[in-house]
Amino acid sequence: MLTAIGLLPLALLGAWSIHTVSEFQQREQERLMLDLARALSSAADAELDGVVSTLASLGRAPSLQQGDLRGFYNVASALAQSQPDWLGVILTDRDGKVLFRTMDAYGTPVTSVADPDSLRAVLATREPVAGRIARGGRGRAAFPVRVAVTTADSALYTLTAVILPDRMMRLVERQQVPHGAVTTIRDSGRAVVARSQNQQGTVGLPPSASLTELMRLTGAEGVGRARTSEGQEMTTAYTTLSRFGWAAVVGRPAEQLYSAGLQSLGVYGAGILVSLVMCIVLASLLSRRLVSTINALQHSAAALGSGAPLTLAPSSITEIEAIGKELVQAERQRSEHERERDQLLASLNQALSSHQAALAEARQAGRAKDEFLAVLGHELRNPLSPIVTSLDLLDRRDDPSSRKERAMMRRQVQHLRRLVDDLLDVSRISSGKFELESQVVNLAEVVRHAVAVAPGQRLTLAAPVAVWVMGDESRLTQVLNNLLSNAERFGSSATQVMLTADAHEARLVVIDNGIGMSVELLARVFEPFQQAPQSLARRTGGLGLGLAIVRQIVDLHGGRVSASSPGPGEGSRFEVVLPLTAQRAAVPALEGTDGVTSLQVLLVDDNVDAASTCGTLLELMGHQVRVAHSAAGALALLWERKPDVAILDIGLPDMDGYALARAMREAASGAPLRLVALTGYGQKEDIERAYEADFDLHLTKPATLADLQRATAPVA
Repeated sequence: MLTAIGLLPLALLGAWSIHTVSEFQQREQERLMLDLARALSSAADAELDGVVSTLASLGRAPSLQQGDLRGFYNVASALAQSQPDWLGVILTDRDGKVLFRTMDAYGTPVTSVADPDSLRAVLATREPVAGRIARGGRGRAAFPVRVAVTTADSALYTLTAVILPDRMMRLVERQQVPHGAVTTIRDSGRAVVARSQNQQGTVGLPPSASLTELMRLTGAEGVGRARTSEGQEMTTAYTTLSRFGWAAVVGRPAEQLYSAGLQSLGVYGAGILVSLVMCIVLASLLSRRLVSTINALQHSAAALGSGAPLTLAPSSITEIEAIGKELVQAERQRSEHERERDQLLASLNQALSSHQAALAEARQAGRAKDEFLAVLGHELRNPLSPIVTSLDLLDRRDDPSSRKERAMMRRQVQHLRRLVDDLLDVSRISSGKFELESQVVNLAEVVRHAVAVAPGQRLTLAAPVAVWVMGDESRLTQVLNNLLSNAERFGSSATQVMLTADAHEARLVVIDNGIGMSVELLARVFEPFQQAPQSLARRTGGLGLGLAIVRQIVDLHGGRVSASSPGPGEGSRFEVVLPLTAQRAAVPALEGTDGVTSLQVLLVDDNVDAASTCGTLLELMGHQVRVAHSAAGALALLWERKPDVAILDIGLPDMDGYALARAMREAASGAPLRLVALTGYGQKEDIERAYEADFDLHLTKPATLADLQRATAPVA
């Protein structure tokens, strides 16, 4: 009886707790279902936004802007065929008259418009509209997405994409929902567009009467009871807050939300009953086990010695109770020691976790820095491209009155381009992506060429006929160019370049008479972003990266670089030492070709200035040039006449250059077509990706006259 009385409050408290938890879980499940409905609605909006974006890009096609409806019919047909879930594209005028449907031949008369309400809505508001699902003449269910388009001459059209519900059905299938749940996407008239169960039998059906009543009572979104079209009782969550007025509905069998609570109460009741029986039995045996108390103390002492948990049975015998207290005290001391040990282990684990988190943050910061520098290089090269091309155009016209200004502008553009290249080189070096293309190189020829083309400096050169090293010719040229640029920027009026070689090493020395360096600056001159102290005017310019890149390139070649200076105002001396290698065999020279063949060139770039200047330069080179500012425009021009060479920007507004290249290869149907990538992204992985996309050549902005000559050169 005492056992039952003791368990009764616990049983009541447990039952009340399980009931409270069950109600809480039910509310959480309802909230989760509403969140699922909102997520489904957002995903449906995203799909419709994607269709709207595609139609808006199609509306900017040159053929439509110029009023060429037959040409625009071909462009729209090609786009519709590339979209697996589109039945076609419909073009209507400002009065709602159908001008063509890509599902029919051009010029086929159309007498009626499906879902005229949505057509009137888009003409009235000029905003995108997703219409209601309906079945066409062939019995196929579809829904329209309509976008208003205004041309340059203020002509108003409506572009309509006729979409199969399969597109929304795949969206429904991707949702992670509880077992047995039914998810539905409904249009603005609440007809079924996509449903996770019985899609074919329910598409286009209106909501059940119970769902309609639930929506009327709870407003824009809510949760309640409703029956499906099959008559199943469901707990239903819905939202109608879509930007297009569509609804997303998630239903779950009602019994699933309540069975868990009832099952928990049953299990708890059975547990209480079993506990009561066991307590009564144990209470009956308590008197019989009194004699075993001493044996229990013995086992407890043994457990204390082995480190196992201490378990003591209560006893009314004074002596046994005293022994038990001593054992408890000993066990408490042991527990304290174990707690201190656990704290030490926890502190160690926390320190290790913090270390791992710091490493992860450092790696993430490194990736973010690399991505930032890549985007920075692209964004800086984009405006440089039309500037360099314009300078090439001015050089070809050779106006004597602007030669001085053109030379100054070219020097400054080259300086800015060198700053961008230095930033990207430092990023590749710090991330371990800086690689060399080594071969046997005549270092003497590299030095002579670099000195010959160095602008604005008084240079003296002493070098033998040949000094052979194993290295990357372009990077070795970069080393000498950086040293000469450093001498020029820091006040050298007479720079000496000397190349010598002994039995094992080549020694390249650059001596200038510039501002010199202090002992403190010499100690860190090869570190990134280090420069001599300057005034706020920053007469010398630069980022302090040139010498850091020199050291990294020389180190990768297995050499060494050093700097020395007598002091401020006494000039500086830089010395590069590289290991020698055996002379390579002579390579027969290639026969040159004279004359330029006029080519059909298609130039695609969304930067209007860059496209205009580059196109003008190509025309001056003797080529026939057509220009497009989007992928859709490029494909339209390709259908009109296939070019010999297509020069494509990668960052286009409607389709990236890689996808456009593949589409142009497919449209060319095996006909010869040279594809050239012209982009501000110039890292190694960008070049590799261009060639994987079947480009023939990759050029980095800004493109020079020599680059364009390479792009239009005959292919062997």
